[in-house]
Amino acid sequence: MEGLSLAGRTALVTGGAGGIGTAICADLAALGARVIVADLDEGAARKTAAGLPDAVAERVDLADPASIEDLAARVGSPDILVHNAGISIVEPFTDSDPAAWDLMWRINLRAPMYLTRLLLPGMRDWGRLVFISSDGARAGSGGEGAYAATKAGLFGLAKTLAREAARQGVTSNVVCPGPTDTAMQHAVAERHPGLLEKLARQIPLRRIGRPADVAGLVAFLCTDRAGYITGQTLSVSGGITMC
Repeated sequence: MEGLSLAGRTALVTGGAGGIGTAICADLAALGARVIVADLDEGAARKTAAGLPDAVAERVDLADPASIEDLAARVGSPDILVHNAGISIVEPFTDSDPAAWDLMWRINLRAPMYLTRLLLPGMRDWGRLVFISSDGARAGSGGEGAYAATKAGLFGLAKTLAREAARQGVTSNVVCPGPTDTAMQHAVAERHPGLLEKLARQIPLRRIGRPADVAGLVAFLCTDRAGYITGQTLSVSGGITMC
């Protein structure tokens, strides 16, 4: 099948050492891309990069604009930018701390805005922007009011960039994972026994998502075969959301 190779392309993945991030990096590398694994945990980023051909690790603190600027200066002009990093604090909205809102806003929304602003000018004639949001932002989720609000901002950003960057040959799309087997999901489940089993029963496909489920869609959106797909929001949720 022609148009599925990413040979000669460079991909930057934020949160690249996390569960979904590692899977995304692996799939992009398998298609031939040179992957830059960017993460706050430099040791984990190096471990991820070490398992991939021609990959490198970069440390970045997405809560710090200066660190984002340093990363942009180091990586040059990647062809593919996957905004995968994010943090979530699950609690009833009326009990939530505005200081936590600020941290989630800085990492989940401001950082993708800022990093894209720095790197998009370097995408000439071809580029791929993929924003990892959440089905909690798309459909609502109890205990995730502030998190969902920050992730929902990615919808408007991605659609606007899809219009503004189209003539540069750049596509911009959002991927929304549903409940997925990641460390973040398990951290929540530890505080709510039986949560994963309850979620699995509600999902039409009767299982929690795997990082590879998300990574496969992200990798496809980065290929030439997906060159006519832009401004879209796509869920990977086993059918728990259908919209």
